[in-house]
Amino acid sequence: MPDLWPAPARIDPAFDADEPTMLGQYLDYHRATLAAKADGLTRDQLNQTTGASSLTLGSLLKHLALVEDTWFTNRFAGLDEPEPWASAPFDDDRDWDLHSAVDDEPAALLAVYADACDRSRAVVAASGALDQRSVVPSRHTGEPYTLRWILVHMIEETARHNGHADLLREAIDGETGV
Repeated sequence: MPDLWPAPARIDPAFDADEPTMLGQYLDYHRATLAAKADGLTRDQLNQTTGASSLTLGSLLKHLALVEDTWFTNRFAGLDEPEPWASAPFDDDRDWDLHSAVDDEPAALLAVYADACDRSRAVVAASGALDQRSVVPSRHTGEPYTLRWILVHMIEETARHNGHADLLREAIDGETGV
């Protein structure tokens, strides 16, 4: 299991890296941002909502762990989803990842996210190129995804949820930035 607390350092992406390196660095930057938003919070704080939303920092960690494994491990590499996703009751609750986070300790939430990110990095490292196609095609078009598309999508998805994380963290303890 990776060292979870404090959150991993955020490293600015290089200005002149090749495309695979730059995409990976941007995704890692946003991964570290989410971990930093959850850093040092208690279980109650990770489960705090704000406004009309039911999102919490804990649910974002667990959701983005699922998204990492879904896109890289399952769809791109064609591997079975690891636990906790393989046995999760998604048939009973399609948003189980979001709803079940309330039952998890902070270290467990960050661990499931860190482990999913590690698996994603391993899949990317083992791939041949950014133009390599996913094993599982789009359910909408039937076309496979390129690794480039998945990386850009994951940057977008993680960055979008970091906006939610900014608002949640500020509501919890006034912490801004990062």
